Amino acid sequence: MKSGFAAIIGRPNVGKSTLMNTILGEKIAITTDKPQTTRNTIRGIYTRFDDGEPVCQTVFIDTPGIHKPHNKLGSYMTQAAVNTFGEVEVILFLVDSPYEGEGSGDDFILNLLKTVDTPKILVINKIDTMAPEAFKEAFDTYEAMGIFDSVLGVCAADGTNVDRLLEAVEARLEEGPMYFPPDMITESPERFIVSEIIREKLLLYLDDEVPHGTAVEIESYREEEGLTSISAVIYCERQSHKGIIIGKDGRKLKGVGKAARLEIEALLGTKVFLQTHVKVKERWRDSDVAIKNFGYKES
Repeated sequence: MKSGFAAIIGRPNVGKSTLMNTILGEKIAITTDKPQTTRNTIRGIYTRFDDGEPVCQTVFIDTPGIHKPHNKLGSYMTQAAVNTFGEVEVILFLVDSPYEGEGSGDDFILNLLKTVDTPKILVINKIDTMAPEAFKEAFDTYEAMGIFDSVLGVCAADGTNVDRLLEAVEARLEEGPMYFPPDMITESPERFIVSEIIREKLLLYLDDEVPHGTAVEIESYREEEGLTSISAVIYCERQSHKGIIIGKDGRKLKGVGKAARLEIEALLGTKVFLQTHVKVKERWRDSDVAIKNFGYKES
């Protein structure tokens, strides 16, 4: 039995959460085309079976995009990703374009990785959108750096070469215990996943800066036979943002709620009664107390 942990790192919006969802065959991390969608480190548990018996368990850690922070929340997100470097057996560094040179976001991460002895795999994502010449340029450049144990190209969205990536990760794991039951795919509680689904719909329904200043808190979560009742509070940073989130005659908030409810029902396999409210907590992204209360900081 092999087992171990693998961190998925990279700049915002390169497809880290999409890759983990594809590996697991189920959505446990929210995905949008907006940067900095992921705020927490999220663990996805992939167990490979052979003849019905578990032979390898890899715990993938989806991390926030590493970026230059503009507030305390951003600093926490970047540090949360960097903290995984020394806690895993394998690091997967995702990129979605050729190397942009010194001073780029990738260059910052590369310099960090040079100081880490952990095995590292460079994963070039979104190869379906790359010309062959661009892919070859990226492959050759990263391979020549001498930082990575291997360089692979994948398309996380449709699963192309993800099987090869899993083989490369497993090859770098050693014998170890099974950390989680074989049928478990995440340790994230349902309340957390529900709050993330609501936040995903806010990111999808709202434009510009407004959704990045939102946080979702589950006030109550009550399970009954055939029905789960959920009350959620959406926090934003400005009074004007509250009006945008609610929308004319409450239409925007109703749309967010309906989209979230349908996905939550599919997740839980039961009917869901979802109530959403909007409150203002000014500049919460620069408040240590608020960041901690919203679950983005452990201490």
